[in-house]
Amino acid sequence: MPDYIKKSLTIDCKAVTDYIIERLREYLEFSRKDGGIVGVSGGIDSAVTATLLAKATDNFFILLMPSSSTPKVDLEDSFTIVKMLKAENKYKLINIDEIVKLFGDNVETNDKLILGNIKARTRMILLYAYAQKLNYLVVGTGDKSELLLGYFTKYGDGGVDVLPIGDLYKTQVRMLGKCLGLPERIVTKPSSPALWEGQTAEGELGIDYETIDSILYLRFDEMRSENEISEMLGLPLDVIKRVDRLVKTSQHKRLPPEIFRLSGRAINSDWRFPRRWA
Repeated sequence: MPDYIKKSLTIDCKAVTDYIIERLREYLEFSRKDGGIVGVSGGIDSAVTATLLAKATDNFFILLMPSSSTPKVDLEDSFTIVKMLKAENKYKLINIDEIVKLFGDNVETNDKLILGNIKARTRMILLYAYAQKLNYLVVGTGDKSELLLGYFTKYGDGGVDVLPIGDLYKTQVRMLGKCLGLPERIVTKPSSPALWEGQTAEGELGIDYETIDSILYLRFDEMRSENEISEMLGLPLDVIKRVDRLVKTSQHKRLPPEIFRLSGRAINSDWRFPRRWA
C-alpha cells in the first residue's frame, strides 16, 4: 500500500473506539433494546465488534455457530475472545450442520455456494431468535471493504440491525484490533467467511486486502477515475475495473428492496422515514 494511502487510512484508535462505543450506547437506547448480540467467528471483524460491544454495554451476548467447514483454529480463537471479554456466562455454542443439512435436503442441492449462503442465513436466524428472546439488537460485523465489494450474504451476515465497523476498511479494522489488544493471531489471520473448506476472502477475490482498500479508497472516497488509480497504484486497468464492477453489481445488496412507485410519495423514493422518529 503506497505511503500516501497508508497515511490517509491511519486512524486515531482511541477517538474511533470512543465514538463507536458512544454511538452503540446511543443506538441501543434509542431502539429501546436492553443490549446487543453478536456472532463471533474467530476472525478479526467479529473479534473487534464483540470487543466494542462489550465496552459499550454489560448486556451483550455471543453466539458461536461453527459448521463442518469452520477451521479448528477459528473456534479456538472464538473461545479466546469469549474468555478475553469475560463472557463465559454470556455465550452459546450451536453447531449448525444439522440445520443446514435440513435446508439442503429440502432444496435438493449439494451446491457449495447455495449451502454456503444457507449457512450464513441460518446464523442470521439464530442471532435474531436469541435477540428477540433477550430483547437485544443484532450487531453486525461487516467492514467497509466487504460491504462495498458485496462480499457478504444478503439476509445472512448482511441481515443485522447495526454495523458499528461498517465505515472502516479491512486494514483499518486490523489497526483497531491491534489497538484493542486482540491476539496477534486474530489480527493477522487471513479473512474468511469459511462457508466451505479452504475458502479465503483474498483467494476468492484474487487480490490482497491492502490493494483492495487502496483501490476502494481512491475510487469511492477520493472519487478518482479508473485510469488515474491504475497509474497511481501501478496496477493493470482491468484490476481496477474488476473492483469497480464488484461494487456496482452488488449495489442491490446494500439497499432496501426496491418499491415501485404507484402513489405520489413512495417509501424510500419520495418519502424517507427519519432514523429518529419522535
